[in-house]
Amino acid sequence: MRGSSIELLAPAGGPEQFNAALAAGADAIYCGFGHHFNARRGAESFDADGFADACRRAHLAGTRVYVTLNVVVTDAEMPRALAVARRAWLLGADGLIIQDWGLAAELRTRWPQMEVHISTQANVHDARGVAWCRDRLRAARVTLSRELSLPEIARIAQEGVELEGFGHGALCFCYSGVCQMSSQGGNRSANRGLCAQPCRLPYDLVDEQDRPLTDGPALRPLCPKDFRTIGRLDELAEAGLASLKIEGRLKGSDYVHAVVGAYRSALDELAGERPELAADERERRLRRAFNRDFTDAYLDGRSGNEMMSYERSNNRGELVGRVVATRDLGSSRVWRGGANGGRERSRTVSRAEVDIRLDEPVGAGDLLEVRPPDDPSQFLTTHAERDARAGETLVCRTARPMPAGCPVRVIRSQRAIVAAERVARADVPRSRAVKVRVRARLGQRLAIELTTVDAMPGERPTTAFAEGPVVEAARTRAISEQDLIEHVGRMGGSPFQAESFEVELDEGCGMRFSDVHKARAKACRALVERLLAPYASRTAAKAPSEARYRRDVAAALGVPTAAPFAATHTDVAVCALVGDPEVARAVRSAGAVRVYASAEALITQAWDERERPCAWLDEVCREGDHALLDPLVEAGRPVGVGNVSEFALAAEHGAKAEVRPCVPVHNARALAELVDAGAAGVWLSPELSLPEIRSLAAVSPVPVGIVAAGRARAMTSEHCVLQVSGRCVDDCARCTLRTRDLALRDAKGNRHPVRSGLDGRSRVYAASPFDAAPEVAELVAGGVRRLLVDATLLSTDEAVCAVRRLVRAVRAARAGRPAPERLRGHTAGHLHRPID
Repeated sequence: MRGSSIELLAPAGGPEQFNAALAAGADAIYCGFGHHFNARRGAESFDADGFADACRRAHLAGTRVYVTLNVVVTDAEMPRALAVARRAWLLGADGLIIQDWGLAAELRTRWPQMEVHISTQANVHDARGVAWCRDRLRAARVTLSRELSLPEIARIAQEGVELEGFGHGALCFCYSGVCQMSSQGGNRSANRGLCAQPCRLPYDLVDEQDRPLTDGPALRPLCPKDFRTIGRLDELAEAGLASLKIEGRLKGSDYVHAVVGAYRSALDELAGERPELAADERERRLRRAFNRDFTDAYLDGRSGNEMMSYERSNNRGELVGRVVATRDLGSSRVWRGGANGGRERSRTVSRAEVDIRLDEPVGAGDLLEVRPPDDPSQFLTTHAERDARAGETLVCRTARPMPAGCPVRVIRSQRAIVAAERVARADVPRSRAVKVRVRARLGQRLAIELTTVDAMPGERPTTAFAEGPVVEAARTRAISEQDLIEHVGRMGGSPFQAESFEVELDEGCGMRFSDVHKARAKACRALVERLLAPYASRTAAKAPSEARYRRDVAAALGVPTAAPFAATHTDVAVCALVGDPEVARAVRSAGAVRVYASAEALITQAWDERERPCAWLDEVCREGDHALLDPLVEAGRPVGVGNVSEFALAAEHGAKAEVRPCVPVHNARALAELVDAGAAGVWLSPELSLPEIRSLAAVSPVPVGIVAAGRARAMTSEHCVLQVSGRCVDDCARCTLRTRDLALRDAKGNRHPVRSGLDGRSRVYAASPFDAAPEVAELVAGGVRRLLVDATLLSTDEAVCAVRRLVRAVRAARAGRPAPERLRGHTAGHLHRPID
């Protein structure tokens, strides 16, 4: 690692981006291995040979490689996921980035030598959650949620676990790992690496009568600006951040090279080294790489409109000037086709020129965007035909005239493209600095020693040694110290670059330069072998077969594989999640056996202690949330927990923790791990299919439940969606919009209900309500023992009807009567439509 205390972690979607990251100075690179089990399944990724070669180049350059296995995994996939992890480790991976609790537990058990990093997808955002990952899973590193402030990072760093934090790039609107917006609207899940990015689409915030609450065209209320911390690196280092992550596994090599290079230079400057790039050049490179404008609001604990990119979700680039004049050059007809007997076709092509007054320099080949401010949809692009300085007027060809005053932006830098292409296929994208020691003593063998200048964290410099022929007295011209420095320093074909020399030379020594070259090459080969030796000697037991995996998990769960547990119909409890005492009393009368309420409802509503619901804690638990959430966890009482921090608290207090659907339990190994850690029940994710639910319920030693009625929560955001209305009063308790039935209306007219809490966080719900009453018989026969009505968005009467309907469905299942038909306008979710 370079002089900075912070590791610079770069993305690589494929080999070209990998080389770009190496060349730009990354301390570590994260990438996928194969096209499965990672959160960017659309990236190019690596096959085995390509990955092994990439690891070799990285390790010789002093760079670590982390493999992303950061998705949820099913039981059927677990043996294959383990095989991928094992293969990646044997080929040279330095660490594995994991979201799935079951996969993390399997790696800890089967191959404890592997370094496991907990992904940001695991939704960890406080010291208690980090400590649980450290103590329970022996995690070497935890990647924190992107929403955290500097004081929060500093507090968490006291736990003694390496912390990785987000440094630059695209921000998700939702807390990572709990977003189901993509899967609720289709068959693509962010938890499976195929997010459709619905947060970048336009929506209207509408009221009860479907009237927009914002003026003008639909905005993008779920689209944040990109994160940028290049001006805050000293504060992040002071807070104790160990690794700074650059986003971009789906970005091009020019983006990777430009952004990583800018941060490398800034970190070098922070460490007191001479930076390669001046601050203004770093700023220009970041602006000309893909961006939606920038924010660092989260670091200061802010999440207001200043962090949002409401107007557009695509690349803004850098504003470099404005159109000052335009000319229509007319049009002509262009004919195409006619070959091989095809029909010849024509089209009319118009031509124009624009004069651009530059405020910033542009380079020949830069891609420019010209966008009219009064009608942004009518933008066009053109290329700069020459280099031009700030203050000049640049003439560009366009498809049509553009009005004077149009802003002009560089949205892709030709200079960045050329720089990335130069290293894209290089065998040695970055040479590693070495100290060279040469000993030439009369009567002794020529000796060359190479020592790496930098070292990976926790490692010592590596040294290699080689000898040449015995040094004799010169017959003609004696060799000089400068001769040795020049010829030993010729390392162009190797992965090394001499940084300094120490020469011991007797007077009057003579030798052939070819012997010096051979000894230097031998020393380089020896150093390569020394650097790669720890990876070449790795071993790991084979990954289990599916049958062996299932036997091992069954043993961990304490159930026989041949006769799995199955609930009887009398074991099934209909439950309800409510928002106030009136609904709680009504659903109990309707047949709900157990009632839950959110933390905010328990705090703000007046409850009869004899009928006080069980707490259903939030999916977010940051340091500042403890004062509200922690008192709701009581010994002996059930409590729904939405993350591992609350789970750890429940275990500490002796509460009966029931894992909420937002904690991913998609395989029996995750179930076994959580049960062993103290889970008294599990509520499964709405992203699971009916067979997957039955499979898990059948082997669970604790009650398994599903949300069987209501709307699924699709997003939880630190930013309040209601702010897009422009009516924020900066006091959530006085906000009248919070009390209304508002929604986001998409381009198809679907309404996604929105609710914001007293903490300012927003929750966006699925457009269609869920109804699993028709599947109740299959669910309970498979072992599901709890069915929940999520009445968060229901009136008292609607909640009562939903509870009664599930009660009747359970009775019908007991009596063998037909199941009820699905309610009109409701959906079966993914019960019959498994997520890819």
